[in-house]
Amino acid sequence: MTLVFFLFLLFMMMGMPVAFAIGISGTVFFLQLGTLPLTIPVQLFLTQSQNFVLLAIPLFVFAGNLLNETGITVRLLKLSSILVGHFRAGLAQVTVVLSAMMGGISGSAIADASMQGRILRDGMIARGYSRGFSAGIIGTSALIVTMIPPSIGLVLYGSIGEVSIGRLFAAGIVPGLLITVFLFAGVEFVARRKGYQPERQTRAPVKEMAVTFVECIWAFLFPIILMAGLRLGFFTPSEAGAFAAVYAIVIGVFAYKEFTWGKFLKTLESTAIDIGMIMLVISMSAIFSYGITWDGLPQALAQFLLGISSIPWVIMLIIILFLLVAGMFMDSTVLILLLTSILVPVAGTLGIDLVHFGIVMVLTLTVGLLTPPLGVVMFVVCSIFECSIWEFMKESWVFMALVVLAVMLVIFFPGLALFLPNLFFGT
Repeated sequence: MTLVFFLFLLFMMMGMPVAFAIGISGTVFFLQLGTLPLTIPVQLFLTQSQNFVLLAIPLFVFAGNLLNETGITVRLLKLSSILVGHFRAGLAQVTVVLSAMMGGISGSAIADASMQGRILRDGMIARGYSRGFSAGIIGTSALIVTMIPPSIGLVLYGSIGEVSIGRLFAAGIVPGLLITVFLFAGVEFVARRKGYQPERQTRAPVKEMAVTFVECIWAFLFPIILMAGLRLGFFTPSEAGAFAAVYAIVIGVFAYKEFTWGKFLKTLESTAIDIGMIMLVISMSAIFSYGITWDGLPQALAQFLLGISSIPWVIMLIIILFLLVAGMFMDSTVLILLLTSILVPVAGTLGIDLVHFGIVMVLTLTVGLLTPPLGVVMFVVCSIFECSIWEFMKESWVFMALVVLAVMLVIFFPGLALFLPNLFFGT
């Protein structure tokens, strides 16, 4: 596999699309080995796309795009402003709360950062927020979305690692809320140092809060119905994705009456592009993963790590350090596809709960979306706010440190992630 990994890294540095870099380097394994028929890569490519569990991914992507076209985002933005607008740097606090609310809608940190950056950019600049601070808080708060269900990263991890997606969804809620609270405090701390003023001078009246909450009730009901349906066995994760798409259409047409035929066609176009990219990478990764399993890399890695220490949290920290470094150079989705089949057997051998491990793994890899040299979310927000990467890093280090602190707490206190899954689904 040494040649395969070398070719993969070489292709990536040459700028080759990720899907083809994975597929071509994976096929080289079969050419190099010579004892396996070349029909196997073709079969792997096709059978991976026929995985019923993976059907949840295009359905959730479709549902997320639908919900973004129904007016729910605008209503959530208004509610966020009412709830936290009276705090210092109120518009920055709004983006934190909005990300927590958007977790049940978009499922993608990149989509959340892009949407919020375009909506809040002019308002943040007009209020005197520095471009690095604005980009930093929008980019960092987008990580919340990867934890609040339905997270696409958790669906990928659960389907590849054969881990309950329902338990993963439940496990992501507390870490997501923990990051929300930490970033909320971080914005308050930075805003006081910079002298940023509140969005509103006084707290919104209870009546105004109640009216706005009623307007947003359909957005709040979505993740609740999703979790209840999975827990009670009304639908599988794939069926939950179909339900989410139908739910979005019904809300857009009958509740808010903002979903038009033109918006539907726009949603289909953007969804086709998103799904095509994701599913091509997933199918190609099956070829790559086969070689990893054939060479026994997971078992060799488990033996190596056990030779370092037999204490699970020590091994977890070593793996997390590796994931942080890897996340600096590759997209989190690609790494989840490539590393899940390697690391899940290792975690199982070490006696680490696979739901707990999945939360830590996905959250750690998404931190890489904010780090040089290839952090996608970092590039998105820096482009929107027209600031340099250095300015972004200088202004957002407090927020990133708080996210890392949240990861450490989840590692050392597994109950933060496992409390809700055990409560909803049993131990």
